[in-house]
Amino acid sequence: MNIRIGILTAPQIDFVQNEKTFLLKNVRIGIGFHWDRTEDQEFAGQLEILHNPDGTQTAVNIIDIEDYLCSVISSEMSADSPLELLKAHAVISRSWVLRLLQREKQRKNIRQTAFEDGGHIGFDVCADDHCQRYEGLQRMNARAVQAVRETAGQVLTFSTDSTHSHELCDCRFYKCCGGKTELFSTCWEDIDYPYLQSVQCPYCNTQDASILRTVLNQYDQETADFHDWEVTYTNRELHDILLKKTGIDFGDIIDLIPLKRGASGRIYSLQIKGSLCTHTIGKELAIRRALSPSCLYSSWFTIHHTPYTTHHTPLSFTLIGHGWGHGVGLCQIGAAVMATQQHTYQDILSFYYPDTHLQQY
Repeated sequence: MNIRIGILTAPQIDFVQNEKTFLLKNVRIGIGFHWDRTEDQEFAGQLEILHNPDGTQTAVNIIDIEDYLCSVISSEMSADSPLELLKAHAVISRSWVLRLLQREKQRKNIRQTAFEDGGHIGFDVCADDHCQRYEGLQRMNARAVQAVRETAGQVLTFSTDSTHSHELCDCRFYKCCGGKTELFSTCWEDIDYPYLQSVQCPYCNTQDASILRTVLNQYDQETADFHDWEVTYTNRELHDILLKKTGIDFGDIIDLIPLKRGASGRIYSLQIKGSLCTHTIGKELAIRRALSPSCLYSSWFTIHHTPYTTHHTPLSFTLIGHGWGHGVGLCQIGAAVMATQQHTYQDILSFYYPDTHLQQY
């Protein structure tokens, strides 16, 4: 089964066609996050150039799903990661994308209608963190291929209450939970799944350099404070960030008030009180984007004001937070530590996705 991956949209696609592969120039990765950058990437499979109504072009890679997964698991994590982590990631990445394709197949006018989740037209998934990282051949090795081959066709399913049939799991993942995973409804639709519950994670709070070097790709290793972090803004800095990110002029920022927190402590409704207006934002990704020039590591943070002016306006705000990512599903660094402690990929999957079944698709 083939999949169509949208790699890059630009005024004109700059590429080099080789005998069995193609090279795309200036591919943007980490779009909107703190590791945002461009790089050249080489891909196997077929290249198709879409010509968009706005005059831009989109490079689409058409490739077998199992080959796609070999790149995904070595782009999301280093291909030098422990084999059991790579096998666990192969299962959840396969489950996620097959579920998405299954939903697409059920829709009418597949190529005329964007996905509910992704908004992609002309391809199935994108190549960046919005869907799953897919960065071509340069980070792959034999271990990643082995992990995909040894789990070929394996997916996670769950039993529905109504029909007792098995459905594919919507397997979410991220870098580090910070000690506790989060509920689906904190981040996306107002629904929760029995297999995406909040669990205490004792594994991801590690500074073991030997583990982190083998697990994180080179640009991810730049983020050293992934479990516990802190950021401070002056009142003016925060005003300017909010104005740029939300388009709202709050005036002096008087307070940031968490209205709703998820099971882990992640905020998914935040009131911003200013001298000119008050506004509430959410869910967690909207909060992360609004409170950072790029994107906060997570929305699990407490707010400290230092000190106040005579007009009761804080001079600065310090956010003290935990975790890197939305916190739903598999904690990649936690799963890596589990793998180094001789846990199998089945152990990892059952820990982060309780009440699921591992079976052939």
